[in-house]
Amino acid sequence: MARVRTRTGKLPAAEYDRSLVWGALLLAALGLVMVYSASIATAEASRYTGQNAAYYLTRHGVFLAASLLGGALVFLVPARGWQKAAPWLFLCGLVLLALVLVPGLGREVNGARRWLDLRVATLQPSELMKLAVVLYAADYTVRKHAVLKNFKKGLLPMLAVMLLVSWLLLREPDFGAFVVIAVTTFGMLFLGGMNGLHFVALLAMLGVGFAGLVLSSPYRMQRIFGFMDPWADPYGGGYQLSHALIAFGRGEWFGVGLGASVEKLFYLPEAHTDFLLAVIAEELGLVGVAVVIGLFLWLVLRAFAIGRQAALRERHFSALAAQGIGVWLGLQALINMGVNMGLLPTKGLTLPLMSFGGTGLVVNFAALAILLRIDWETRQLARGKVA
Repeated sequence: MARVRTRTGKLPAAEYDRSLVWGALLLAALGLVMVYSASIATAEASRYTGQNAAYYLTRHGVFLAASLLGGALVFLVPARGWQKAAPWLFLCGLVLLALVLVPGLGREVNGARRWLDLRVATLQPSELMKLAVVLYAADYTVRKHAVLKNFKKGLLPMLAVMLLVSWLLLREPDFGAFVVIAVTTFGMLFLGGMNGLHFVALLAMLGVGFAGLVLSSPYRMQRIFGFMDPWADPYGGGYQLSHALIAFGRGEWFGVGLGASVEKLFYLPEAHTDFLLAVIAEELGLVGVAVVIGLFLWLVLRAFAIGRQAALRERHFSALAAQGIGVWLGLQALINMGVNMGLLPTKGLTLPLMSFGGTGLVVNFAALAILLRIDWETRQLARGKVA
């Protein structure tokens, strides 16, 4: 059916950013296909899955359907509702992070205690905390804007609560989530008008802190050495990275073909989660990887554009929340891609919107729904309607 034109002969303005929606759906659809391709061999060989080749596909499909439904419900909540709820969501996130560390409640996998077992599914509080921190930092920056350049009154309270969050994350340990949350928070404070000297000092402190955490932990040191020269210990510290690089090398320009990956056949660990991009590179080649990078870049650009439009209409919480979502998703995607390509040390971070994992997928779509709501309200305001 043809779209009805206005009296001037022009098509009516869109109610929301359709390109953002299509970009997210394309990433999710490609992720669904690649999760199935990357997990077939693992599912067929595992007693846990009942040797069902479609086990991970089915679960990821359910997670994706729940994410879309949840996103539709989240979209119905006004931005001012999220601003009012931000402190309480942050507090709930802190409680969940603490519960993970309680014996009997937190589920331990490969030496890390990051999940709460809900019988029907597992919940990863660090994923929820990423969205809670974005909303809380946006609300905090708006409330404290008048004193944000003052270290004692503006920056110190946020620094204190972030140290608490960091301590809980490092107790799990979840170094990847710690990096994403810390950088996203201080990035939002900078966008909100934080003192430039304070920002530089915080960056220096973060750098020293990261170095201290690495030097004080043998397993993190092993990851650094494996990252610097994965071929020196290809069956130990450099195992994951060496096989990820082999996958990228085999893919060349156009890949070996969908489903034809060799590395996913028990060579590359976590092929359907942390190293999904390596399987994409092997099966779809440089072209497939470029498409994924391009779609993520578009999402980040649209998030900042939506934030800028909200700022022009003095919707400061909405502007910072939109840009914070862009920083978070872009940073996590960048780190995951860097790890897969051997540009960054190995971390347990999934590729947003694509990797297998229920909590992450639901939270990612909730964040995008909030972003769309902000865009919709800004467009309504531009038309003279109350949003």
